[in-house]
Amino acid sequence: MFKGKLIVFSAPSGAGKTTIVKHLLEQKELNLAFSVSATSRPKRGAEVEGKDYYFLSTEAFKSQIEAEAFLEWEEVYKDNFYGTLNSEVARIWAVGKHVIFDIDVAGGLHIKNKFPDQTLSVFIKPPSIDALKIRLKKRKTESDDKINMRISKASEELSKARLFDCNIENVILENAQREAYQTVLNFIKP
Repeated sequence: MFKGKLIVFSAPSGAGKTTIVKHLLEQKELNLAFSVSATSRPKRGAEVEGKDYYFLSTEAFKSQIEAEAFLEWEEVYKDNFYGTLNSEVARIWAVGKHVIFDIDVAGGLHIKNKFPDQTLSVFIKPPSIDALKIRLKKRKTESDDKINMRISKASEELSKARLFDCNIENVILENAQREAYQTVLNFIKP
Protein backbone atom coordinates (compact mmCIF):
# COMPACT_ATOMS: atom_id res chain seq x y z
CA MET A 1 0.00 0.00 0.00
CA PHE A 2 1.09 3.57 -0.80
CA LYS A 3 2.42 5.34 2.30
CA GLY A 4 2.12 9.01 1.58
CA LYS A 5 3.08 12.05 3.58
CA LEU A 6 1.10 13.52 6.45
CA ILE A 7 0.69 17.30 6.26
CA VAL A 8 -0.67 18.88 9.42
CA PHE A 9 -2.09 22.41 9.58
CA SER A 10 -2.90 23.70 13.06
CA ALA A 11 -3.76 27.12 14.46
CA PRO A 12 -6.01 28.89 16.92
CA SER A 13 -9.63 29.17 15.72
CA GLY A 14 -9.95 32.06 13.28
CA ALA A 15 -6.30 32.10 12.12
CA GLY A 16 -7.24 30.99 8.59
CA LYS A 17 -5.99 27.41 8.50
CA THR A 18 -9.17 26.01 6.95
CA THR A 19 -9.10 28.59 4.14
CA ILE A 20 -5.43 27.78 3.45
CA VAL A 21 -6.05 24.02 3.51
CA LYS A 22 -8.96 24.40 1.05
CA HIS A 23 -6.67 26.39 -1.26
CA LEU A 24 -4.02 23.66 -1.12
CA LEU A 25 -6.59 20.96 -1.90
CA GLU A 26 -7.44 22.80 -5.13
CA GLN A 27 -3.79 22.47 -6.30
CA LYS A 28 -4.05 19.09 -8.07
CA GLU A 29 -0.26 18.71 -8.52
CA LEU A 30 0.11 18.42 -4.73
CA ASN A 31 -1.91 15.15 -4.79
CA LEU A 32 -3.63 15.88 -1.46
CA ALA A 33 -6.79 14.52 0.11
CA PHE A 34 -8.48 15.98 3.17
CA SER A 35 -8.61 13.97 6.38
CA VAL A 36 -12.14 14.35 7.71
CA SER A 37 -12.01 14.52 11.50
CA ALA A 38 -14.53 13.02 13.86
CA THR A 39 -16.17 15.23 16.49
CA SER A 40 -18.72 14.98 19.25
CA ARG A 41 -19.84 18.59 18.85
CA PRO A 42 -23.10 19.41 17.05
CA LYS A 43 -23.15 20.47 13.40
CA ARG A 44 -22.75 24.18 12.65
CA GLY A 45 -24.55 25.90 9.82
CA ALA A 46 -24.39 23.95 6.56
CA GLU A 47 -21.76 21.40 7.65
CA VAL A 48 -22.11 18.02 5.95
CA GLU A 49 -21.61 14.61 7.55
CA GLY A 50 -18.57 12.85 6.05
CA LYS A 51 -17.38 16.00 4.26
CA ASP A 52 -16.76 18.49 7.07
CA TYR A 53 -16.71 16.02 9.99
CA TYR A 54 -17.92 12.63 11.09
CA PHE A 55 -20.41 13.67 13.76
CA LEU A 56 -20.52 11.19 16.64
CA SER A 57 -22.34 11.32 19.95
CA THR A 58 -20.08 11.72 22.97
CA GLU A 59 -20.80 8.09 23.88
CA ALA A 60 -19.94 6.84 20.38
CA PHE A 61 -16.74 8.89 20.37
CA LYS A 62 -15.66 7.44 23.73
CA SER A 63 -16.46 3.95 22.44
CA GLN A 64 -14.15 4.53 19.44
CA ILE A 65 -11.41 5.71 21.85
CA GLU A 66 -11.73 2.46 23.80
CA ALA A 67 -11.58 0.48 20.54
CA GLU A 68 -8.30 2.31 19.67
CA ALA A 69 -9.85 3.50 16.39
CA PHE A 70 -8.14 6.90 16.52
CA LEU A 71 -4.73 7.97 15.24
CA GLU A 72 -5.11 10.93 17.60
CA TRP A 73 -7.90 12.48 19.62
CA GLU A 74 -8.36 15.30 22.11
CA GLU A 75 -11.05 16.67 24.36
CA VAL A 76 -10.59 20.18 22.96
CA TYR A 77 -13.34 21.74 25.05
CA LYS A 78 -15.46 20.19 27.79
CA ASP A 79 -17.33 17.23 26.19
CA ASN A 80 -16.22 18.38 22.70
CA PHE A 81 -13.97 15.64 21.36
CA TYR A 82 -12.11 15.80 18.05
CA GLY A 83 -9.99 13.11 16.49
CA THR A 84 -8.61 11.41 13.40
CA LEU A 85 -9.80 7.90 12.70
CA ASN A 86 -7.10 5.44 11.57
CA SER A 87 -9.49 4.39 8.80
CA GLU A 88 -9.39 7.92 7.38
CA VAL A 89 -5.63 7.83 6.73
CA ALA A 90 -5.94 4.30 5.29
CA ARG A 91 -8.76 5.48 2.98
CA ILE A 92 -6.62 8.32 1.58
CA TRP A 93 -3.45 6.26 1.17
CA ALA A 94 -5.50 3.56 -0.60
CA VAL A 95 -6.18 6.05 -3.42
CA GLY A 96 -2.50 7.07 -3.59
CA LYS A 97 -2.73 10.55 -2.08
CA HIS A 98 -0.97 12.47 0.68
CA VAL A 99 -3.08 13.28 3.76
CA ILE A 100 -3.69 16.90 4.74
CA PHE A 101 -5.08 17.64 8.20
CA ASP A 102 -6.85 20.73 9.53
CA ILE A 103 -6.70 19.95 13.24
CA ASP A 104 -6.14 21.44 16.67
CA VAL A 105 -2.65 22.12 17.98
CA ALA A 106 -2.48 19.17 20.39
CA GLY A 107 -3.67 16.73 17.72
CA GLY A 108 -1.21 18.11 15.18
CA LEU A 109 1.71 17.69 17.57
CA HIS A 110 0.58 14.17 18.43
CA ILE A 111 0.70 13.13 14.75
CA LYS A 112 4.12 14.78 14.31
CA ASN A 113 5.46 12.93 17.36
CA LYS A 114 4.01 9.61 16.19
CA PHE A 115 5.31 9.92 12.59
CA PRO A 116 8.20 12.44 12.77
CA ASP A 117 9.79 11.67 9.37
CA GLN A 118 6.54 11.33 7.45
CA THR A 119 4.88 14.48 8.83
CA LEU A 120 5.17 18.16 7.99
CA SER A 121 3.63 20.25 10.77
CA VAL A 122 2.61 23.81 9.88
CA PHE A 123 1.33 26.36 12.36
CA ILE A 124 -0.74 29.26 11.02
CA LYS A 125 -0.28 32.41 13.12
CA PRO A 126 -2.87 35.17 13.20
CA PRO A 127 -1.68 38.80 13.02
CA SER A 128 -2.93 39.32 16.60
CA ILE A 129 -5.40 38.08 19.21
CA ASP A 130 -7.64 41.07 18.34
CA ALA A 131 -7.67 39.99 14.68
CA LEU A 132 -8.72 36.49 15.79
CA LYS A 133 -11.63 37.89 17.78
CA ILE A 134 -12.82 39.96 14.79
CA ARG A 135 -12.60 36.94 12.46
CA LEU A 136 -14.53 34.71 14.86
CA LYS A 137 -17.28 37.33 15.29
CA LYS A 138 -17.58 37.72 11.48
CA ARG A 139 -18.31 33.99 11.15
CA LYS A 140 -21.56 34.46 13.11
CA THR A 141 -21.56 30.74 14.00
CA GLU A 142 -20.94 30.91 17.74
CA SER A 143 -22.07 32.74 20.85
CA ASP A 144 -19.92 35.40 22.53
CA ASP A 145 -19.19 32.90 25.33
CA LYS A 146 -17.84 30.35 22.81
CA ILE A 147 -15.79 33.04 21.07
CA ASN A 148 -14.30 34.15 24.40
CA MET A 149 -13.50 30.51 25.24
CA ARG A 150 -11.65 30.16 21.89
CA ILE A 151 -9.76 33.43 22.43
CA SER A 152 -8.60 32.39 25.89
CA LYS A 153 -7.33 29.10 24.44
CA ALA A 154 -5.51 30.91 21.60
CA SER A 155 -2.73 32.22 23.86
CA GLU A 156 -1.90 28.70 25.02
CA GLU A 157 -1.94 27.45 21.40
CA LEU A 158 0.29 30.30 20.20
CA SER A 159 2.87 29.33 22.84
CA LYS A 160 3.24 25.95 21.09
CA ALA A 161 3.93 27.39 17.62
CA ARG A 162 7.68 26.87 18.08
CA LEU A 163 7.10 23.08 18.26
CA PHE A 164 5.95 23.00 14.62
CA ASP A 165 8.24 22.52 11.60
CA CYS A 166 7.07 25.75 10.04
CA ASN A 167 5.18 28.89 11.12
CA ILE A 168 3.27 30.95 8.57
CA GLU A 169 1.83 34.30 9.60
CA ASN A 170 -1.54 34.93 7.97
CA VAL A 171 -1.66 38.70 7.64
CA ILE A 172 -2.39 38.77 3.88
CA LEU A 173 -4.19 35.57 2.90
CA GLU A 174 -2.71 35.31 -0.62
CA ASN A 175 0.84 35.53 0.78
CA ALA A 176 0.11 32.88 3.41
CA GLN A 177 -1.41 30.61 0.74
CA ARG A 178 1.63 31.03 -1.49
CA GLU A 179 4.02 30.25 1.38
CA ALA A 180 1.97 27.21 2.42
CA TYR A 181 1.93 25.91 -1.18
CA GLN A 182 5.72 26.19 -1.53
CA THR A 183 6.31 24.59 1.88
CA VAL A 184 4.10 21.60 1.07
CA LEU A 185 5.52 21.23 -2.44
CA ASN A 186 9.09 21.14 -1.09
CA PHE A 187 8.09 18.51 1.50
CA ILE A 188 6.36 16.08 -0.87
CA LYS A 189 8.97 16.25 -3.63
CA PRO A 190 10.77 12.89 -3.93
